[in-house]
Amino acid sequence: ITVVKMSHNHPMNSSTLPTTHPPEHHHSTAAPGHSHGSDMMMMAMTFHFSYENVPLLFSGLIINTPGEMAGAFVAVFFLAMFYEGLKIARECLLRKSQVSIRYNSMPVPGPNGTILMETHKTVGQQMLSFPHLLQTVLHVIQVVVSYFLMLIFMTYNGYLCIAVAAGAGTGYFFFSWKKAVVVDITEHCH
Repeated sequence: ITVVKMSHNHPMNSSTLPTTHPPEHHHSTAAPGHSHGSDMMMMAMTFHFSYENVPLLFSGLIINTPGEMAGAFVAVFFLAMFYEGLKIARECLLRKSQVSIRYNSMPVPGPNGTILMETHKTVGQQMLSFPHLLQTVLHVIQVVVSYFLMLIFMTYNGYLCIAVAAGAGTGYFFFSWKKAVVVDITEHCH
């Protein structure tokens, strides 16, 4: 396992970094002016497949048995599926809440000196409305879930990384087929 050692004396706060192994403490009195020593922390920087002493998002949530890892795998899998479903649900809600549709026509030059009318659809939404408030709350939830998934992946635990990827793929498979595909009928191949 590749390990990066970090000093607690460095300006970076080591408490914000995920640990996959218990921290090591080394005390050195060789350097003048550093009589208190330097604490070192180890962080795995390669993928590993273990189920012992694996932190999951919070300091009190440590995986120590194969059963706990299986439960965490299922939970992370469904969290990733939920994330994909939430993205698609927000798109559907946005389409349903669109108001003040306007059509604008404008003349454009056509072939052989003719004039064609091109129509554009403009859709607006009100800022102080329930749909926009709902979109804002769902956006915050989506951001939090996405960062949770990123932090889970950054544990470098192979089982949890597979759970994130498999859940995202399954969620996309089940939810994305409802996503509308926009086809521009004015687009021509030459």
